[in-house]
Amino acid sequence: MNKVLAIETIRYKPQPNILWVRVHADNGMVGLGETFYLPGAVEAVIHDMIADFVLDQPVFNTERIWDTVFSWANFYGFAGAEMRALSALDIALWDLKGQLTGQPIHNLMGGECRADIPVYNTCVDSGQYRDQHDFMNQPEVLARNLLSEGIRALKMWPWDQFAPKFRSGTHTGPAGWLSTGHSGSYLSERDLQKGLECVKRIRDSVGDQMEIMIEGHSRWDLNNAIRIGRALEPYRILWMEDMIKPQSAQDLLRLSRETRVPHSISERLITRHAFRDVLESGAAHIIMPDLIWTGGLTEGKKIAVMADAYHLSIAPHDCTGLVALYANLHLCAASMNAMILETVRGFYRGGWYSEVYTENIEVNAGRATFPKRAGLGTALREELLASPAVQVRTSRKG
Repeated sequence: MNKVLAIETIRYKPQPNILWVRVHADNGMVGLGETFYLPGAVEAVIHDMIADFVLDQPVFNTERIWDTVFSWANFYGFAGAEMRALSALDIALWDLKGQLTGQPIHNLMGGECRADIPVYNTCVDSGQYRDQHDFMNQPEVLARNLLSEGIRALKMWPWDQFAPKFRSGTHTGPAGWLSTGHSGSYLSERDLQKGLECVKRIRDSVGDQMEIMIEGHSRWDLNNAIRIGRALEPYRILWMEDMIKPQSAQDLLRLSRETRVPHSISERLITRHAFRDVLESGAAHIIMPDLIWTGGLTEGKKIAVMADAYHLSIAPHDCTGLVALYANLHLCAASMNAMILETVRGFYRGGWYSEVYTENIEVNAGRATFPKRAGLGTALREELLASPAVQVRTSRKG
């Protein structure tokens, strides 16, 4: 029986928010996981807490390992670095299970439900693309450019710029604002209309050829979220996402009832227990788990099944690394209710994915194909692991 021999954490200076987790089996195979944000805290959880539970355990015991780590973390509060660490570990174990059986992960989760899946482009500036700049300044040009590549859906956040700002030396984004911050309690009519102009210009330029998603980043209180939602109603938006902080299912329900735009909830909900509250209250139309935060593939599959029981689709979140995207591909392949896949073209088209990972995703005519290799389907490049910009920490059996 293959057991866990060692656990590595890997940090890479050019990607300071990412932590990779590699699990070594006693037969020499290596599984890869990943998470995002505060990698130092997650790294400490891996080595100071999780390793003790995982080393020398059978690789295939993902359910028992998951519940053991969660039960310990739940004793003192689980929904932070502990869950990001468990998420990365869980994906690495699934990668190992696939390699050991010679199967892509989705075959172990029920097999392919479809041949491919449509993608949408989250419009961040990266690589050769300035998609955030363009949705703010020339959204019609951006829409036509995406359509020329076969991409028929985009996500943008035109009202973040008007939300309350906070600044720090390391966390301030473009033009002094970014996606995180306080919830705004005032949005002027002028700024409401200015944000809406991005949507109008896309509709005027390409009509219904382009699906539009609006990201809220939880930057608004309930009243302003309702105002934005009502302003968007004539423009046939595919969904609004996280317009308010998602921790109150009742407030999300009120937002859903008082606007006619579908609501996507939420990468910020941790574990199936949080999603259960949203599903039971009827507060969401699309379920958006983030597999590298909410508990990995073990938990992601449970969330997908729960959503299906309520006749709702899943659209997994990702604006981070390729391991997260590959995990999403496997979940979407094996879930009948998968709707669409989030991607960033600046990451996978000539971007940093190709510099870091052995295999990239394949997107053709706006659709992504599923990995065929055993396990996850990608790994870290050997030259990356040898780079002086890499920091590795290892816990071993004994």
